[in-house]
Amino acid sequence: MKEHLFKYTLHLADNALILGHRNSEWCGHGPALEQDIAITNISLDLIGQARNFFQYAAALYGNRATEDSLAYLRDARDFTNCLLTEQQNGDWGKTILRQFFMSNYQSLLYDQLQQSKDEQLAAISAKALKEVTYHLKWSNEWVIRLGDGTDESHARMLKALNDLWPYNGELFIPAPYEVQAFEEGIAPDVKTLKNNWLNKVATIFEEAKLPVPKEGFSQTGGKTGLHTEYLGYILADMQYLQRTYPNNTW
Repeated sequence: MKEHLFKYTLHLADNALILGHRNSEWCGHGPALEQDIAITNISLDLIGQARNFFQYAAALYGNRATEDSLAYLRDARDFTNCLLTEQQNGDWGKTILRQFFMSNYQSLLYDQLQQSKDEQLAAISAKALKEVTYHLKWSNEWVIRLGDGTDESHARMLKALNDLWPYNGELFIPAPYEVQAFEEGIAPDVKTLKNNWLNKVATIFEEAKLPVPKEGFSQTGGKTGLHTEYLGYILADMQYLQRTYPNNTW
């Protein structure tokens, strides 16, 4: 087994799973029925992407690993999702902004991964890109709507921006397994995605009348298993049934 390929695939799976779970918390609580359905469908897309990555990671790992064991039987220290994905939903504006930041990143990443030397990663990414393209369109329209909306919605978006911006830098700081995957032609160099990501943010923020913050301190650690306290609560909820009734199936 190529350990760095396994870890890289697991990282992609963790990002999609944790963000998908966070979005699923809105099910039945959205601001309007149409948007409740939209955010729930996005969460299903992300969990579907996570399943594809987990299945491949399990095949790489062997030793009777499954998508379920990787998702439900690892502790927080073993997860390598970016810190941004685990941040609390907050209000609708904060959820929207988090989705926009991640969809912008995933769109660029999956586009490059289509050229991966690893055929399985390339195939999963090509399928995921079609879904993420919609996620990005949906979220950037909401960023504009809320940023250039009422005084209240604009103020909430500014607060969300202040809360979330420090977590964006980690997206473009490669972990060791990302470096190895890049060197072997498996993955892109995430550092090279940053300019296009920032350009998209600047374009949308201009329409939304939101400022692009200056670069500063970045919260990091998620890619190597150091997380905020929020991940523990997510896993306690998500893993409860499997941990309480091990090996049960529907």
